[in-house]
Amino acid sequence: MTDPDWSSALARSAGDVLPELVTIRRALHRDPEVGLHLPRTQRVVLDAIDGLGLEVSVGVGSSSVTAVLRGELRGPTVLLRADMDGLPLAEETGLDFASENGAMHACGHDLHTAALIGAARILAAERARIRGDIVFMFQPGEEGYDGAAVMIGEGVLEASGSTPIAAYAAHVIPGPAGTFSTRRGTLMAGTADLSVTMLGVGGHGSQPHTAVDPVVAIAELVTALQVMVTRRFSVFDPVVVTVTQLSAGSAVNVIPDAASLGATVRTLSRDADERLRREVARLAEGIAAAHGCSVTVEFAADYPVLVNDDTEADWVSGILAETFGEKRSVQQADPLMASEDFSRVLEAVPGALILLGSSPADLDAADTEWNHSPRVRFDDAVLADLAAALATLAVRRLGHAVD
Repeated sequence: MTDPDWSSALARSAGDVLPELVTIRRALHRDPEVGLHLPRTQRVVLDAIDGLGLEVSVGVGSSSVTAVLRGELRGPTVLLRADMDGLPLAEETGLDFASENGAMHACGHDLHTAALIGAARILAAERARIRGDIVFMFQPGEEGYDGAAVMIGEGVLEASGSTPIAAYAAHVIPGPAGTFSTRRGTLMAGTADLSVTMLGVGGHGSQPHTAVDPVVAIAELVTALQVMVTRRFSVFDPVVVTVTQLSAGSAVNVIPDAASLGATVRTLSRDADERLRREVARLAEGIAAAHGCSVTVEFAADYPVLVNDDTEADWVSGILAETFGEKRSVQQADPLMASEDFSRVLEAVPGALILLGSSPADLDAADTEWNHSPRVRFDDAVLADLAAALATLAVRRLGHAVD
């Protein structure tokens, strides 16, 4: 079977299993789980891949699922990944399969999981012609819990007995349904959570001169952080610092001992990340000293910048164009300031993350909500294309083709 024939056959198989994938996706969407421990989601995955002849293992520190497909022809290993967790967000879509448990699949991970199940099903039926092994990485905890690092620590990259030669994942985003995109180099930002606490000396609100007020110091820092971004960093290597939390005293007539802020930090290079940490500490310490306060600065929940391998990104774009048509495989012009812990995998294995437009046809562009909105909707009709894309990338990369 030639390469183009492979792609066509896998696409047809994905179309055949689409109704099942829609059912799985909607079941996951109704019952999202948050974090590293997703027992109900894990059970859906295990039941869906049962009987496929895969070597299946589950995580110790999380509800991960790792499944290895052994091709009947000897060859290397390729890894395919899907994230499974939802967000602690109450859904407002009005869908008849909307979540009612207070969490939501607002980032499309339900589609990712269903599509990888689809890829496993159609590839298992073709194992006689597959030259090598395929690792299916079903990962919890992408939304701030660093589930990729947990799975790597538990050996997902060695699951087949050899390190993968390539790794691929896909992420749904708003946009015309069925349009794939990726780019060379940096595709998504690195991220960290920033916490700053100003420590002063509390007192009565009527006599601020007898206290050391941390509230005015933390308020000054909020503004100063925005100025720092525009004055200390190049627009050609951008950073984002967005303060999303402020906390101080509990009574209006009391100056508290402490005030704090929380922020999300995004960078597109390791150099910018390192510089930003130094600059934030310097700025906070300077403002604290000016107000007679002391300060603590902490960065946590770090994800590195997601960097596609140049060669892999070019190859992926070509395969997707060949499979789905050139108009449906486009170059992503700019990196996204969102983050993704698939970056952990790509630090260890060459590969690429691809994006897939998945907005329902009934939405106007002006009405389309972005990922993480309680009103975001994705079209599950893309599941066949997403499953076919992942399966095609795996078998084509393995150099499987035999007549």
